Amino acid sequence: MTATTNDDLIAAAAAVLNPHPVGDRLFGDVATTLVTEAGSFHSGVCIDTGSGTGFCAEHAAIAAMVTAREYRIAKIVAVWRNENGALHVLPPCGRCREFIRQIDPANLHTEVVLGRNTSAKLAELLPAHEWPSPLD
Repeated sequence: MTATTNDDLIAAAAAVLNPHPVGDRLFGDVATTLVTEAGSFHSGVCIDTGSGTGFCAEHAAIAAMVTAREYRIAKIVAVWRNENGALHVLPPCGRCREFIRQIDPANLHTEVVLGRNTSAKLAELLPAHEWPSPLD
């Protein structure tokens, strides 16, 4: 796999940001791009709907990856622009962290971009992820 910089991945995610209001909801205001262990890029955006039926941008990008029959994520980032146009990197929520882990056990080694010069392995962001030992 060719090394992908944080800036490259952030730019790829920012390129698919396209906020679209629908009533009191907003679609596409958070975007994710990931690069697989094989070097493929997949992107997705969030969809905010009522009653918890929407999903995060990470889910959309991972669904595209799985559709392409890939499961191991080398690196992932999520971005959002505020009302002044400033770009922010967002850490994955707890649900997304667990989702990434469950797609493939090796994804505990996924590099999660937290900023231009900052990242962490998923295992660092998902404490107590090991299956517990028996009490007796």
